[in-house]
Amino acid sequence: MDQEEYTTIHQKGKHLNKEERMMIQLRLQDGWSAYRIAKEIPCAPNTVRNEIRRGTVLLYHGTVERYKAKAGQDRYEANRRNSRKPYKFLCCTLFLESVSKQFYDPTKRWSLDASFGRAVLQKSFSRAEMVCTKTLYNYVDLGLLPITNMDLPEKLKRRTKSTRSRRNKRIMGRSIDERPAQAADRSSFGHWEIDTVIGQKEGKNEVLLTLVERMTDNSIDLKISGKNSDAVMAGIEQLKQIYSEQFSQIFKTITSDNGSEFARLSELEVYGTMIYFTHPYTSCERPVNERHNGILRRFLPKGIKLEKFSTDEIGFLEDWINQLPRKTLGYRTPEESFNEQLDILYRSAA
Repeated sequence: MDQEEYTTIHQKGKHLNKEERMMIQLRLQDGWSAYRIAKEIPCAPNTVRNEIRRGTVLLYHGTVERYKAKAGQDRYEANRRNSRKPYKFLCCTLFLESVSKQFYDPTKRWSLDASFGRAVLQKSFSRAEMVCTKTLYNYVDLGLLPITNMDLPEKLKRRTKSTRSRRNKRIMGRSIDERPAQAADRSSFGHWEIDTVIGQKEGKNEVLLTLVERMTDNSIDLKISGKNSDAVMAGIEQLKQIYSEQFSQIFKTITSDNGSEFARLSELEVYGTMIYFTHPYTSCERPVNERHNGILRRFLPKGIKLEKFSTDEIGFLEDWINQLPRKTLGYRTPEESFNEQLDILYRSAA
């Protein structure tokens, strides 16, 4: 067969398909070389040579060798079926049981990554008895764990958001662009992000004032009387009383958004705490606090009245979050990291 016009387009880097294998078979019957066939498909000459080797079979009682497209396709499909790395599921049953137990334990509710990282840190299992975080999530998708995607608090709600420019942007004070480099790269202790978490929007209800230290991920959650600047400053006053003379050393900087409830934050600069404001409508510039608030929302969904929760209940929730192992901390807890920094600070002050 002499076919001058070949319309099948081979994309570079892709495997050969059935039509291309049939083309190889026909061109070999016409006496073409592997190099000439590769030019027509087009692909690398070695690709054609390897395909000829894989698809060559013995005919006429083993007396004749000839390339067959069907044999090459069958060999290719068999190789693809066997190319996947086998599951370690049966070798890791104890580890997987531990992950599921920590995930559903009401006193822990650890993420899959937290369970994996903590097990590595504490050497609870050998690496041969474990699978990584990505594999754990794959097992959830495959139904190999008693955990479903519906159980994962973040899996189903994440979506891409389109950006848009807004007018009448509020600028509260010193820009985040002026924030020290050690605060931006989380290499130094004492740099915080602040925000409020509301329950019901209607009426004047209590809200949570949340502060998260960037280096240690340790959070402080305070119930305040409302989403206004006076209530926020009243909450900050509580912290000033707790930390007393060390307040400005523990709270070196605070980064806020441009909400009206933070209009008085700059008053803290007289005590040595510098205040910085993010660019309008860019919550991504307070990522540590946003992540913390996302964890809070698992237990305090929008629309619920925060008055239903006592100070002790909020404190229990704060302790739980601060005792959750974090990947960014080498799977230590924020509480452990924060207390270590406080010890260093108080020893230097003594």
